[in-house]
Order: sequence, then C-alpha cells, then structure tokens
Amino acid sequence: QVQLVESGGGLVQAGGSLRLSCAASGRPFSRYAMGWFRQPPGKEREFVAAINWSGGKTRYADSVQGRFTISTDNKRNTLYLEMNNLKVEDTAVYFCTADRFFSDYYMNHNAWDLWGQGTQVTVSS
Repeated sequence: QVQLVESGGGLVQAGGSLRLSCAASGRPFSRYAMGWFRQPPGKEREFVAAINWSGGKTRYADSVQGRFTISTDNKRNTLYLEMNNLKVEDTAVYFCTADRFFSDYYMNHNAWDLWGQGTQVTVSS
C-alpha cells in the first residue's frame, strides 16, 4: 500500500508561485498514475492535473492549463505541482492522489484509489 503526504501549501499573493510536493511511501510508485485534485471552500473536489507513471502523459484542467505543471521524481518517490501566476480562485485544499491505472475517467475523483490528507493553498488579492 502506498501512503501519500502533501506539503508546500501556504499563503501567497495573486500572481505568485508555489510548489506542492507529495511524498509517497510504502511501495515505489513508479508504476502508478498520479494526480492532484483540489477542494475550494464550500465546493466539490475538482480535478487539477494528472500524470502517468512514465511522465509521458499529462492532463490538466482548463482552469490551470499553462499555469500549473505536474511532474514526478521516481527516484525520490515524489510528485510535484508547480503553480505559477496564482489566482484568488485557486484557493483550495489540494490533494495528492494515486491509482494503479490512468483511468479514462481521470477527472472524476471516484476513479482514484489513494489519497493524501491535503494541504491548504490560500491566494490573497
């Protein structure tokens, strides 16, 4: 079983940048699909980005395309989300997720098996 622990959240001004990390332990995740979701205050959990185990396939929500970059370091068993040009509407709890398969329904949180505890990102105006 893989355990996921996010870090790197915090408070940042609009236009700023943050990098989230997700450390995986328990089993090498090099064969897992990995992703990020977020849950804004009072809203449903929503897809942000996903990547397959080789890093050759990435997917992004339209709202973050061109601003966020998802990547993995398989040697460190770590997933990253580089977030640039942050907007107030990016404020949310960000969750790391993993699954053995890169589902066709990757934008649906029910398609993912493993979850971290989340890290808060707050963007001020």
